[in-house]
Amino acid sequence: MLTGHHVAVIGGDARQIEIIRRLHEWDAHVYLAGFDQLNGSFTECIELDFSGPQAEQLDALILPIAGTDENGNIDGIFTNKMLSLTAEWLKRTPFHCQIYTGIANQTLKDLAAKAERELISLMDRDDVAIYNSIPTVEGTIMMAIQHTDFTIHGSNVIILGLGRVGMSLARAFDQLGAKVTVGVRSSAGAARVHEMGMQSLDMRSMENLEFNCDYLINTVPAPVVDASVIKKLPSHCLILDLASKPGGADFRYAEKRGIKAILVPGLPGIVAPKTAGKIVANVICRKLQENNRKADE
Repeated sequence: MLTGHHVAVIGGDARQIEIIRRLHEWDAHVYLAGFDQLNGSFTECIELDFSGPQAEQLDALILPIAGTDENGNIDGIFTNKMLSLTAEWLKRTPFHCQIYTGIANQTLKDLAAKAERELISLMDRDDVAIYNSIPTVEGTIMMAIQHTDFTIHGSNVIILGLGRVGMSLARAFDQLGAKVTVGVRSSAGAARVHEMGMQSLDMRSMENLEFNCDYLINTVPAPVVDASVIKKLPSHCLILDLASKPGGADFRYAEKRGIKAILVPGLPGIVAPKTAGKIVANVICRKLQENNRKADE
């Protein structure tokens, strides 16, 4: 239980709804910012007043999966108000106050460092990323079906990256009957792909490779699907970029070539926000409980 804990949930999407519910189940005091359009759905919550004294009793801040932008602004689909985080405000929180986010950019890291508060990037955790790969895979399959006029079965699929999401994607598309090739950067990665019964390609020399595929799925948060790759793709190929913004594909050149390229970060929050929210909420609640036990020791 989180009885006596004070937690602020600031901005976010439908995943945050499940997080708020779970915090209440665990008996935490919950403060909200960026949920004013929910029409009083959480009457037991307290509206977070950034200018008031509430910051001084917070044990944790929960930010959206995307964290903040480069200016410290926080996205929220349930409000029209501007939400932002500053080091000055963070310094008003207790020293033990933790900041939870999905992804931490350099701006958020700098804010936490200036305020000397612990920043926890949930998507860096293996458990969260692996659980999250399940709705990500389902959403990718949904997008693949919606945006093409041919079956996945029998198609040629290239997946760039053999991380936690890439591995789950490769297995799922293989089980659907696709011919899967996985882009890797090491001999160990190539060995793993071979063990999985699939083909590999070396992403360190992509300019020398052919890309005769029906689907090109990128999971790498770097500009890997550039013009040199896109110019080799057949015109019917669908590019699905799952990397965090701005993605890893040259969308301008893809449009110029007439190839459909879609940036779809945060798929779990789109296709299964309840499940994705539970995954995050369970980890946060366990972490807060662990901190509580350590404080009692």
